[in-house]
Amino acid sequence: MKRQCPICRKPTDSETDADFPFCSERCRLLDLGNWASEKYRISEPVIDESVPETPERDEDAHKP
Repeated sequence: MKRQCPICRKPTDSETDADFPFCSERCRLLDLGNWASEKYRISEPVIDESVPETPERDEDAHKP
């Protein structure tokens, strides 16, 4: 699979680059540093905390 490195935009290939999707260890570590310093953020919560979690029940399993 051919893509561009998300850090420097250099072409990368999953079959030849050991650090894919990055072009090098340097770009891979820069990306890790961006996550560690909170430069990247998830814009919306993965779980909607306003909806209470209730376990799904199989109605047939509870019938006598």
